[in-house]
Formats: sequence, structure tokens, C-alpha cells
Amino acid sequence: MIQELTPHQAQELIASGNVDVVDVRESHEWIGGHLPGAKHVPLDRFRASPHSFLPRDGVVFVCAAGIRSQTAARIAAASGFKQLYNLTGGTRAWSKAGLPIQRDASAA
Repeated sequence: MIQELTPHQAQELIASGNVDVVDVRESHEWIGGHLPGAKHVPLDRFRASPHSFLPRDGVVFVCAAGIRSQTAARIAAASGFKQLYNLTGGTRAWSKAGLPIQRDASAA
């Protein structure tokens, strides 16, 4: 089952250290800013080999608005993972909620 999370719920879960964060956006979106600590795996790469990108159960999937991340979570569920979360509204909602966005120095 995939649990939908608000930005603040996601932040709390991420802070617990019990989940990984996987951002499935494209590279040009990623460099514009992402959740701190997120791992970047574009959806097409993830779709090709989900097990190689998920070291454990307990993953929060993120994209720009929550659609691609929902797709990634479904792929993970079909691959046998159980603790799956989708950030509702994606990085847009996260940013709008005033939560921190990390921008890599190379993107500046």
C-alpha cells in the first residue's frame, strides 16, 4: 500500500531516518532544487531496474507534482516493496510549505 504524505508529514518521516528519499524527476528539474538528502533516479531509469535503486523498504518518492512519484511507488509495490510513500504535490508543495530545498553548487 502506498501512503500519501503532506510535505510536513514527509519532513517528519524523513527526519526519523527510517526512510530513503528518491526523486524521480529529470536531471534539468533536479538541478533546480531538491529535497535535502534525496537520491536522484529519473523515472525511466528506475522503471528499468527498481531493485538496483532501492536498498531497503521504506521509501518516500518525490517528483515535481506527485504524479511520476506515484508511478514510481506503484512500480516499487509491484516489485515487492511494502513501506512506500508518495509526497503529495511533490517538490512544488514542499517548497510552498516553506521547507528547505537543496541546490547543488554546480547548479548555481
